[in-house]
Amino acid sequence: MTPKILLIIQAISAILLVVVILLQQKGSGLGAAFGGSSNIFSTRRGIDKTLFRATIVIAVIFFGVAVASLMV
Repeated sequence: MTPKILLIIQAISAILLVVVILLQQKGSGLGAAFGGSSNIFSTRRGIDKTLFRATIVIAVIFFGVAVASLMV
């Protein structure tokens, strides 16, 4: 029963991770390094900061569940 729960949690966290990454602002990542944005330095504010932190949290959860499923 535990491997099933871990698989479900891993699938949900993978879907959430993809959604959060796709919701992030375009042009603030690698595209900005190649001329996508004229800003040299920009700070994260508002929803961008929330999405950034959510990405980190969901990635850690996904990694933790993946390691836990290997242990079972």
